[in-house]
Amino acid sequence: MRHARRRVVRRVVRLAAVGGLLLGGAMVTTAVASEPPDPTIGVPYSARPATSMGSDLVSRLGTSRTAGNWIDSAGKPVVAVTDDRAAAEVERAGARAKMVHHSMSDLKSAMATLRSAPRVPGTSWALDYKNNQVVVRGDSTVSASDWSRMTEVAEGIGGFVRMERTEGTFTTRLNGAEPILSTAGRCSAGFNVTDGGTDYILTAGHCGPDGSVWFADDRGRQQVGTSLRGSFPGDDYSLVKYDSGRAGKGAEVVSVNEREGVRITGVADPEVGQKIFRSGSTTGLREGEVTALNATVNYPEGTVTGLIETNVCAEPGDSGGPMFADGIALGVTSGGSGDCAAGGTTFFQPVTKALTELNVKLIVSRQAGGAAPAPSASQQASPGSSAPVTGEDVSSLLARLTDPRNVGPGLLVIAGSLLALVATRWIRAEQDRKAYRQYYSATWG
Repeated sequence: MRHARRRVVRRVVRLAAVGGLLLGGAMVTTAVASEPPDPTIGVPYSARPATSMGSDLVSRLGTSRTAGNWIDSAGKPVVAVTDDRAAAEVERAGARAKMVHHSMSDLKSAMATLRSAPRVPGTSWALDYKNNQVVVRGDSTVSASDWSRMTEVAEGIGGFVRMERTEGTFTTRLNGAEPILSTAGRCSAGFNVTDGGTDYILTAGHCGPDGSVWFADDRGRQQVGTSLRGSFPGDDYSLVKYDSGRAGKGAEVVSVNEREGVRITGVADPEVGQKIFRSGSTTGLREGEVTALNATVNYPEGTVTGLIETNVCAEPGDSGGPMFADGIALGVTSGGSGDCAAGGTTFFQPVTKALTELNVKLIVSRQAGGAAPAPSASQQASPGSSAPVTGEDVSSLLARLTDPRNVGPGLLVIAGSLLALVATRWIRAEQDRKAYRQYYSATWG
């Protein structure tokens, strides 16, 4: 009877141990499989790069003989001109000329008249180079009387001012590619920049006043830095100084989703018609086109000028996020109207102006035969880049195996089960040897 009980106990222990091995193995497999692989870094989203030919021709011919430039659907530069000699010079240079009635001087004079009129929140205006017009838009908050008053101003300028009503409201997109949070709100880290001694995040100025403290988590445990040298309204840019003084590994990368990032290799001004991408934490990666430059937006908080107008969508939570094309930094998200379900208009602060005004430089990827980016000493990817560099061992097997939040408990179950199996096997062997010795002694008896 006693031997029978021992056999039952041993079988129960063995079954429990085998079950523990299966359970522990499942826990480890699930934990390792659920860990995301290393992000892919590169330029996975290509857009036709802007050409400088059109801008060079406009600069050479002057504002009285031209009215802007853009890129057509085939990627060829187009220059709006006001006389035949200018058109011939544009054609000789290899671009396409389009004859128009109003020069850039006329368009800018119209913009100045609009700026001098009483300010109406919920309105914007920009230069439509393709149609040789100034486009004035009013959102749903603009009253009938205010819109009538602005229409009178437009009619006084001339027939090249086009009035349009738009759905939604022009608002700053407070809340972004990687989120940063403070008591002022939730915003986006844009691009990493440096003054040569300290690294910063370039983001939107409306995200928070100087002195705002930013965190990488909503519990306020991972402090990132502090806002300083912001400009809003007027412009819409701000610097967040890293607490450590360094942006860290991957400082030249911007996140486009959970798995991928884009290396930033330079900075430029966009052109009308250029295909662009922007990234934000609310709506992710979105594609669009530059529709106008030098736009003015009358937000409820104040007027911002010199913005890039696009038809890419954005929503609250995307503010400060990066706009780029082929790894070239172009702008940071300011605001707009509409959403990513119905579409809309989004405005961006040009990166070039922000860098000039703040006296900082963009941290860019090392180019073949070129100079290295600004130094970054930290071992963590920065919020502004949000993704590590290709080839770096982001999450080694050793780290996964020793992390108690994923596979640690599973490994403990496996270890305990193996120990139980070894112990029952050893006990069984010892019992067999004892029984044999007793039998052998009795035989010789």
